[in-house]
Amino acid sequence: MIANLSSPSQAASTAEEEAYLYLHKALRLGRYKAGERLIPEDIAAEIGMSRMPVREAFRRLAADGLVTLRPNRGCVVAGLTLDELNEAFEIRSVLEGLAVRLAMPKLAEEHFEEMDRLLLRLERAGEAGSSDWVLRHQEFHAYIYGLSGRPKLIRQIAALHVAIEPYMRIWFDYVEKPLSARDEHQKLLDALKSGDTAEAEREMEDHVLGTASLLAEFASPGRRDYGIHGQ
Repeated sequence: MIANLSSPSQAASTAEEEAYLYLHKALRLGRYKAGERLIPEDIAAEIGMSRMPVREAFRRLAADGLVTLRPNRGCVVAGLTLDELNEAFEIRSVLEGLAVRLAMPKLAEEHFEEMDRLLLRLERAGEAGSSDWVLRHQEFHAYIYGLSGRPKLIRQIAALHVAIEPYMRIWFDYVEKPLSARDEHQKLLDALKSGDTAEAEREMEDHVLGTASLLAEFASPGRRDYGIHGQ
């Protein structure tokens, strides 16, 4: 096997990366609930490795804000309060608005064609009631903020999307489907096509904040066991 040809440090690094990516995806998909303790031995057995790379992966996930390392409880899945969730969307709105402002001078017809294609995929996923809608939604936004050409800005926005993804998936599971999503994203796309930078930036900010209000309305006390908490 290729792993046998690697040095011990390389093999450990590879195992840590594998554990990190495995858990990162599981957390994004909402496999673990907020407050749930992650047992390194159990996860190591699932992946087929020793627990040491898993523990190292925990540290990376803690730096990402996805888990919390506690002295007596070990690794616990982080959860967001309603205030923290709203704050994440507020930060997203400003950063994605900035990304639009930076991207506007670079936009060409080929970019709008790609946005149209991504929006069509988003619409089809919504019509099908597929959980792929969340992924398609992220793809649409990632394409736009990626056009800013600012690596640090892109990483910051992507990290915020990861933090709120489990909540977006929970929300999608409990609503019939985001019926107005096509119109809302088309309005955003029209603003981008208008060439009016200030209007496009404002439309992106309003669009992101609008999603926050929908999630806040959804997160009633009866659903707090799904990881959306009050104060």
